[in-house]
This record gives sequence, C-alpha cells and structure tokens, in this order.
Amino acid sequence: MGFDRIAVLGLGKVGRLAATLLHESGFAVTGIDARLPAEAVPFACEAGNVSDPALIGDLFSRVDAVLSCLPFHLNADLARLAHGAGIHYFDLTEDVPTTNGIIELAKSARGLMAPQCGLAPGFVGIVGASLADVFDRCRSIRMRVGALPQNPTGLLGYAFNWSPEGVVNEYLNDCEVIEGGVRKLVSPMEWHETLYVNGVKLEAFTTSGGLGTMCSTMLGRVENLDYKTMRYPGHMELMNFFFHELLMRDRRQLAGEILTEAKPPVDDDVVYVHVSAEGAINGNLRRREFVRAYYPIEIAGESRTAISWTTSASVVAVIELVRAGRLPSTGFLHQEHIPLDTFLETRTGSLFKGGITHHG
Repeated sequence: MGFDRIAVLGLGKVGRLAATLLHESGFAVTGIDARLPAEAVPFACEAGNVSDPALIGDLFSRVDAVLSCLPFHLNADLARLAHGAGIHYFDLTEDVPTTNGIIELAKSARGLMAPQCGLAPGFVGIVGASLADVFDRCRSIRMRVGALPQNPTGLLGYAFNWSPEGVVNEYLNDCEVIEGGVRKLVSPMEWHETLYVNGVKLEAFTTSGGLGTMCSTMLGRVENLDYKTMRYPGHMELMNFFFHELLMRDRRQLAGEILTEAKPPVDDDVVYVHVSAEGAINGNLRRREFVRAYYPIEIAGESRTAISWTTSASVVAVIELVRAGRLPSTGFLHQEHIPLDTFLETRTGSLFKGGITHHG
C-alpha cells in the first residue's frame, strides 16, 4: 500500500521538478544523474551512471519506487531492474515498443509497473476516458495536445521545449487508432485538421504514442479513437518536407540536432489541451469537451515552463494516488483507468484545475 522512498533518475527540467514535487508531497526522494544540479535542490542527490546495473541495483535496494525521467531507450532496462527488485516503476515514455515490454514484465511483477505517466500519454488519457464514461454509447474520443511557444517566430512556429529525441520519435513512428470499430495503424503527420483553442488557430495531425494503451482497453467500447499533436498552422507541411523529401527520417539523431539548434527552448511556452468525446445519452447525441491552456507557473520559488510542470505534475499525482491506496499496487497501470476527479483531488493533480479557457 503506502511507500515513501523513491528514486528519480534523470535530473533535467522535468526530472528535477518531479523530484521537487514528490519532496513537497512528503516522499523521501533520491535524485540520480551523471551530473548533479548546479542549483540547490530540496532533495538528496547522487551522481552516477544510470546505465550501470551495479549502481542501479544498489539504489533499488534502498527505495520503494523509481521514476525514470530519462530518454525512452533507457527505460526498458530500468524497468527490468525494477521488476527484479520488486519495486514500483513509473516513467514518462511515449515509445510503444518500450511500453509493450513493460506490459509483459507486469504479468509477474511484485510492484506496480506504470509507464506513460506524463502529459500525453498520461493525463490526456485520463481526461479522454473520463469524458467517455458518461455515454451509454460512445462514438468517438479525440485527444489533442500541443506544447508550443507563446510567441512563435519563423515558419515552423515551434521551440524544442521537449526532448528532440521524443519529438522525432512521435513524428516518424506509426500511430495506433480505432476507426470504425477497427484497431489499426496509420501514418504519422497525416489526418490534418484545423481547430481553435481560446481563439488561437491551430492545426492537428497524427503522431505516435499519445494514446498509450487506450486502443487495447477501449476496443469494442468506442467506435473512433485517435490522438493528434497541435501546432501552429503550416508546421506539418514543413516537417513532412524535412523528414521525407530531405530524407531526414533515415537520420533521426541528426534530425534532432538540427531542429534543436534551429529552434531552442523558450521560457514563455503554453500547453494546449483539447479533448472531446461524443456519444449517446438516453438516445440523444451529446458532445463533451475538456479544453484548456496551461501557462508557466511558479513552484518552489521558481518559474516552471508549462511543458515541465504539466508533465511532472501528471506523474507525481499518479504516484500520490498509488501511495494512498487509490490505485493498484501490483501489475500494470493503464492511465485511462484513473478517474479524473480522483486525480484532480491530489495535492499535485490540483494544479490542473488552474487551466484557463482564455489568455488574460
């Protein structure tokens, strides 16, 4: 049931903030990274190579849970080590093969295996499933998320406030959807649409990983389910040119380096969330929406970017619920099984109540 000791691996912006939020929620946190944070942090830190099984094995013998905020390609090995140690495992991955491996591990886990606990996949799945729950018959769940600069420049209208490796992965890997009651794979950067959040015109298109495990859990319960990334208009066409006409799809690492060099992170960002569900209630067709714009906020005396705090707060709220016994303590955790109201009641999840429907 309850646990207190947790290791946070990877102390970049998201990892450092997640560790701080966990500390503020009463956890005994140990942060691990190759380099210790330059600034003072309120939790214990250790320097170490997160790829060293001996170091990780020793660490896992001293904690009840681990949160990986590392690049997705490191998570499969960490999940196996956590499984062997019998501790709870949480991560932020959007990578489908990594998650499929963790699903297999969860079948014999002594602790909880909970990947995909970030913003998307993660929070948006909680929102989407909760919207759909009210319908007698649900015909569609549409989930859209965009992490963008507030003041875009250039034709791309973008800034890499998130891992370039993760963004390239999402733009190039096939996307799971449910269409007409059939689970299928579709190409990324397609199914283009236009939509508005608070009067801001945006485009949306398919990207991989944002649905998490929803296609398997919702098959037979919803006729149409898809996830798209939101960007400022024109972005998708340029990225298709970059990856496909210039063949950068075959050079993913270089693509990430070029894009990050061209569009470095900004402090003034915004996270747009646009989730909708349609279906029948007592024979009448209805639509429900959850539309928010999340901006930087101050946490622990420091301004935090919107993408950092929404990602960090998502996973910390889930960890709080597991500690409180509100979620399972063994097996695999599907994000879409977490009730939105319960999530928003947590100390950290309550931050999501602050989303505004207009900027001002």
